[in-house]
Amino acid sequence: MPIKKFKPVTPGTRTRVGNTFAEVTTDKPEKSLLAPKKRSGGRNNSGKMTVRNIGGGHKKRYRVIDFKRDKEGVPGTVKTIEYDPNRTAFIALVFYADGEKRYIIAPNKIQVGDTIETGRGVSPNIGNALYLGEVPLGASIHAIELTPGKGAALARSAGTSAILVGREGKYVVVKLPSGEVRRVLSTCKATIGTTSNPDHGLQVYGKAGRRRWIGRRPRVRGVAMNPVDHPMGGGEGKSSGGHPRSRTGVMAKGQKTRSGKKHSSKLIISKRKNKNK
Repeated sequence: MPIKKFKPVTPGTRTRVGNTFAEVTTDKPEKSLLAPKKRSGGRNNSGKMTVRNIGGGHKKRYRVIDFKRDKEGVPGTVKTIEYDPNRTAFIALVFYADGEKRYIIAPNKIQVGDTIETGRGVSPNIGNALYLGEVPLGASIHAIELTPGKGAALARSAGTSAILVGREGKYVVVKLPSGEVRRVLSTCKATIGTTSNPDHGLQVYGKAGRRRWIGRRPRVRGVAMNPVDHPMGGGEGKSSGGHPRSRTGVMAKGQKTRSGKKHSSKLIISKRKNKNK
């Protein structure tokens, strides 16, 4: 999906790179699939700030997404492709043959009028939801379940997809967008294709105010703080601040944070690629 650069008529548009929203077909969501969305501003039930750098922003309403894709044997027709403020990928409004309407995460290159299906024996076309045991080897998939019937958990953000690379008994082997290769039960479902809005990561906000519109407050660098405020604070001039770490002392590079006793560790064949090497 294309992006566009803006004429530098203001300082904020000089460096801004935005989305053309060429795939989006309407700006009016389906009212029956909207739900209220409460925001905390980073405060807990007693009003104390527990998460920094969030708050404010434009008011949003949640779009109820069908992550389970449990309408088996009932074909659906894509009516609209819409923007969702709660996620990076676009969403598609589907009208099913029995009259029900549902939102799904829009696959890339899906168009209004396309028909999608779910269940066993369904052809592996873009937008169809299949059991992993029936997905062809080498196919690109997204919205992957980890527990049968629980709903999609993996590869849901913009422009992502996993690849089914093999089968091992009751499991299939999937290579995830992070590079991790792991086993997933073949009775879990996944959707064929790649998620929409692949150029999401190329956007440039252009000014701090646009970050405020989405609910992000200013973030102060640790090296700019005092030693009492951050492990990397203090020093004369522009000192390095020591080994990169968080405000609470957790190492930012190299420290392993995954529990060795985690149940799913036995399902991981190879870990995600290390970006620091």
